[in-house]
Amino acid sequence: YIRKQTIQARNNFFKYFVENTDYTIDKSVIDIGTTPSLDDEHNVFLAHTKDNKNVSCLSDQDCSILKKKYTNIRNIIIGYGQNIKLEDNSFDISHSNAVIEHIGSHENQVTLIKEMARISKNYVFIQTPNRNYPIKFHTILPFIHWLPKNIHRKILRLLKLEFYSKEENLNLLTKKDLINICDQLNLKKFKIIDHKLLFLTSHLILVIEK
Repeated sequence: YIRKQTIQARNNFFKYFVENTDYTIDKSVIDIGTTPSLDDEHNVFLAHTKDNKNVSCLSDQDCSILKKKYTNIRNIIIGYGQNIKLEDNSFDISHSNAVIEHIGSHENQVTLIKEMARISKNYVFIQTPNRNYPIKFHTILPFIHWLPKNIHRKILRLLKLEFYSKEENLNLLTKKDLINICDQLNLKKFKIIDHKLLFLTSHLILVIEK
C-alpha cells in the first residue's frame, strides 16, 4: 500500500513540475540526488522524462545502472548538491525530489538551494515532506517529530532508529523554513505549493523562477 501511495504521490509531483515550470522535452534538466535504484517507486521523475535527451543526474552514488532503464540520460555526474561542479546556468531547470531533508544542517540546505538556483537558467523545483504533517513518512511514527529536534532525535535513538536520529540523515523542513531560506538568498520569484494527503499538507513543493 505504501509503495502504491509513493508512486501516486510522485506522479502528482511530476504534474506540479510540468504545470509550474516551462518544461518541455527540449529543455535541459538536471535531477539532483538521483537514487541508483531500478524499482518503480524510485526515480519516477526519470520515468516521466524518458523522451527528453537532455536529462542529467547528479548523485553522491554511482548511478550508471540507470542507463539500462533510462537510455535517454545524457550525463551521470558524481557529486554533491551543496557543491555542484558546474557552470552558472548550465541547465534550463534543476529538480530534486525528497533530497533536501537528507543533506544535514540548515546551512547545507541553504547551500543546496543556492547551488540549484545558480546552475539553472529558468526554474528550480524542490519537493520535500512537510515537517508539520502529523505522520513522519520515513518512520511512520506520528507527532514525535513536532517535538524540539534534540528531543525528537533522542526518542528515535531509544526506538533503535539510529539512522534517522542523525541530522545528516534527516532534517525535515516546514513552509516557514523554505520561505526563510529564499529570503536569506534574496530569491524574489518563488512559490510554495501544498500537496495534500487526507486534507492536510503532506509535502511542500518549492518552485523558484529565475
